[in-house]
Amino acid sequence: MTVLVTGGAGYIGSHMVWRLLDAGEDVVVLDCLSTGFRWAVPPAARFYLGDVADEALLRQIFAENDIEAIIHFAGSAVVPMSIEDPLAYYENNTGKTRILMSAAVRAGIRHFVFSSTAAVYGQQPADRLVAEDAPLRPESPYGQSKLMSELMLRDAAAAYDFSYVALRYFNVAGADPEGRAGQSTDGATHLIKVACEAALGRRHRVNVYGTDYATHDGTGVRDYIHVSDLAEAHLLALRHLRGGGCSLVANCGYGMGYSVLDVLNMVMRVHGRTFPIHVAPRRPGDAASVVADATVARRELGWSPKHNSLETIVRSSLDWELRLVERGGFDPAGLKKICAAPSI
Repeated sequence: MTVLVTGGAGYIGSHMVWRLLDAGEDVVVLDCLSTGFRWAVPPAARFYLGDVADEALLRQIFAENDIEAIIHFAGSAVVPMSIEDPLAYYENNTGKTRILMSAAVRAGIRHFVFSSTAAVYGQQPADRLVAEDAPLRPESPYGQSKLMSELMLRDAAAAYDFSYVALRYFNVAGADPEGRAGQSTDGATHLIKVACEAALGRRHRVNVYGTDYATHDGTGVRDYIHVSDLAEAHLLALRHLRGGGCSLVANCGYGMGYSVLDVLNMVMRVHGRTFPIHVAPRRPGDAASVVADATVARRELGWSPKHNSLETIVRSSLDWELRLVERGGFDPAGLKKICAAPSI
């Protein structure tokens, strides 16, 4: 049986493809390469170029491959952009997910693992871990679009021979320990990626948005999860569904938080150099602290993270950035890549 990974040429999706192949799975990747890279797809995975909402292409994929399960990463994930263009996010994250789900149900594909987000929670009390039963009050079209997809999954599971796991990610970072995959998107907004680029001179500075939060150093606290641990959670979710497990929603985080300054200091310590930091005002919607309660994933999926330290995450991120520099090159004066991606 074969697993279809949508968005499998992207950051998290490519790590998932490698993990599935490592586990002996047969893998098909569908990606339109809007933010992903063709080189990021391992040769052992069959690749289709196209959109998850292309129903004719989906029928072709289902006809040519014995698809048993779908792991769905394809979508848009930049919160400020979702505020600027909400309808695009509802189309890309919600409307296209509905088309994919409908095609899966018609084809008799029973298992679906969905890439969701902690953004569905919105503002939560800073003095407690966020569990799955916390109030759902997303503050951006991005979070809302993901929540709407979760609701569609819930209703589909009640109506059809269909089961799902929705994994709500906290702050994903890091790179494959074997150097096969990492975050390669130009202009990425994730803090650890930005800080590593600054450490290597690829950015002039790192902006810190707000230093007056009620945290240990005044900057926002987040739960950072290594992308390899996240890929493992998806594999366990797939096995859970194959074993007859019920549909569920589970957080993916470590249950411990680090502030913005904690992260920047760790990058400087691991890399051995400093870089400029610019303090800017708070951004609307940013919470003081968001840290996961991942009890459900540990209990129901048997998830046991292996890379759960900030230093490990930062070291793998820096290693990947150096790999990009060595293979792809960049222009230090212009602070931009010379070529879009390494050839690997």
